[in-house]
Amino acid sequence: MAPWIRILMLLACLWFPTSVECMVRHYKFNVVLKNTTRLCSSKPIVTVNGRYPGPTLVAREDDTILVKVVNHVKYNLSIHWHGIRQIRTGWADGPAYITQCPIQPGQSYVYNFTITGQRGTLWWHAHILWLRVTVHGAIVILPKRGVPYPFPKPHNEKIVILGEWWKSDVEAVINEALKSGQASNVSDAHTINGHPGPVSNCSSQGGYNLNVKPGKTYMLRIINAALNEELFFKIAGHELTVVEVDATYVKPLKTDTIVIAPGQTTNVLLTAQRGSGKYLVAASTFMDAPIAIDNVTATATLHYTGSLTSTATILTSTPPQNATSVATKFVSSLRSLNSKQYPANVPLKIDHSLLFAVGLGVNPCSTCVNGSRVVAAVNNVTFVMPNISLLQAHFFNTSGVFTSDFPGNPLVPFNYTSTNQTNIATKRGTKLYRLGYNDTVQLVLQDTGIVTPENHPVHLHGFNFFEVGRGVGNFNPNNDPKNFNLVDPVERNTIGVPSGGWTAIRFTADNPGVWFMHCHLELHTTWGLKMAFVVDNGKGPNESLLPPPSDLPKC
Repeated sequence: MAPWIRILMLLACLWFPTSVECMVRHYKFNVVLKNTTRLCSSKPIVTVNGRYPGPTLVAREDDTILVKVVNHVKYNLSIHWHGIRQIRTGWADGPAYITQCPIQPGQSYVYNFTITGQRGTLWWHAHILWLRVTVHGAIVILPKRGVPYPFPKPHNEKIVILGEWWKSDVEAVINEALKSGQASNVSDAHTINGHPGPVSNCSSQGGYNLNVKPGKTYMLRIINAALNEELFFKIAGHELTVVEVDATYVKPLKTDTIVIAPGQTTNVLLTAQRGSGKYLVAASTFMDAPIAIDNVTATATLHYTGSLTSTATILTSTPPQNATSVATKFVSSLRSLNSKQYPANVPLKIDHSLLFAVGLGVNPCSTCVNGSRVVAAVNNVTFVMPNISLLQAHFFNTSGVFTSDFPGNPLVPFNYTSTNQTNIATKRGTKLYRLGYNDTVQLVLQDTGIVTPENHPVHLHGFNFFEVGRGVGNFNPNNDPKNFNLVDPVERNTIGVPSGGWTAIRFTADNPGVWFMHCHLELHTTWGLKMAFVVDNGKGPNESLLPPPSDLPKC
């Protein structure tokens, strides 16, 4: 919308809040250090308002959010509002050096955006360095007033944030890995709402308690905020009904175990049908590649009111860490609700048919261990971060910052999933792929066997997309599209590319700006598994990127 219309809407929300379907909600994020004890040891961590996990943003569909972020720590900082479409407001998206320069120590920035056509669970997190390990929190978007959930209203709602914890300083962990050219040390524990629960070397620490009343139904808003690991989540003796993923409604899916990748959210209904007792809540790693992982299961307790704290907790077994069949069954069973009110508008005519090979590589490094460095790439391009934001370079037509020649397909096709690769070096560059406004895109994300096949949870900023197909092995452009689901595919913003396989997504480029796409395994992002789309302005009055705000941070 035009800036003057946006201002009128803001004024209307302020002056006549009961007569319009919107509100302006103000939040202040003070980014500060907080001494925190976990695993029987203490360290200072970066937090928002001294809280870990951070505060929850609550809003309704069509509300406008203003978050003033004040940086009181020594690190440069930016905040990403993961999954918010940011229609025409890319300046508020948050990834450092993509849509903004970071907020420097002692400085501040107001993120100003409107939630358009979205409702459900999303989350916010730091989007620079590895700070998101403790700088994160939930975003709860309620439906418009008077609009019910498309499922029975729960008695109550609970936020469940899954994460990772290192005893060491996390920035030191990744800096040491970059110096050596090798993988980083894995975390020391997983967490549920910031708590690992009792573990073998620290049995005295408590865990999170999820208190429920017998017979009542609860909605759990589950977020995977872990840096590097996909997780299984289950509750002993209870069935979960999935009703939403990544803030989009799905056909109800009953299961005892969900799998959730870093960056993803999943809403489930839980009915406390047991009457009494205490039941184990478990978050454990899913990894079906020969890669070192944190195998410490995070635990919490589902506690029925009226049950004694001395009551023995009923346990559950977690899936094996390499339970590919459990993960595949869950992911493949998700379907968009595709109702009259919430249709699945899958693009049928495609303007750009792309194939991105995503995986690892090895480049020479004279100062590294073994004389080489592990890297990651998309279509053999290891992304190089610029010194100013790509969005600024695009908006002001600044030359020399990026090129628009990112390859839409591998320049040299090969047997992608083979583990016997000889050409494992990558090229470096700051290359973007250009789209016209409202262009439709089909993108096949193909895992490679270079170094090792691995599941990659890929997040696309600025858009939702539909997963129309997935499979194992190499994508076959002649046969695989015959099996695409173009009726009710799941709609997401973060999708897991299966280990040794592929996934196909479709979206419409209806949001002008520069939009980051990257693996949400933080190690892979650091190694270069990232790229960006630049979407040109359209011709209509509401089809252009708005100008940058006056307080946009400077590099």
